[in-house]
Amino acid sequence: MGKIKYLILTVIATGFFFLVSAYKSNAQENSPQEKYGNTLNIGVGTGIGNYGYAFYATPAFHLNYEIDIARTLTVAPFVTLYQYGNGSYHETVIPFGLKASCYFDRILKAHSKWDFYLAGSLGMATRKITWEKGFGPEANTNYGPGALYLVLSIGTEYHLSKKLGAFIDLSDGISTIGLSIHH
Repeated sequence: MGKIKYLILTVIATGFFFLVSAYKSNAQENSPQEKYGNTLNIGVGTGIGNYGYAFYATPAFHLNYEIDIARTLTVAPFVTLYQYGNGSYHETVIPFGLKASCYFDRILKAHSKWDFYLAGSLGMATRKITWEKGFGPEANTNYGPGALYLVLSIGTEYHLSKKLGAFIDLSDGISTIGLSIHH
């Protein structure tokens, strides 16, 4: 049953991606290109909360691709990977989904080199637990919040050049720092 949920979410996300791309192509013909979309964000980070699975700092890798929806709104399909464990088990968690960001540069009257945003991410997380020899799950133990999650974040990006930026994203999921590649 779990594989069916992931398949359905993947199909929905892919369909949404193609719809957004078609909408964006039509919108570009009628308005100038915004600087927020067409951006690949590659980050590393850590966080306490970690989508509800580990409540201590753990290293993570994050990847998303932002697409313009409106003048100050983007959506970004994303995937994150992190691992944690103790002496009795090791767990790999892969959250994926869609992140919507609303930019507030104009309201804040920020310099053109700075972007400021609030964002929400909705998605699912797959996880795999490997138990060490001699250990196993305890009866009546809950291992995480379930597959579906919603996290909020606030962030900023500094444009190093027209094509490259550096960002920080503070989140109740995983907070990341990294590079933004604009094209």
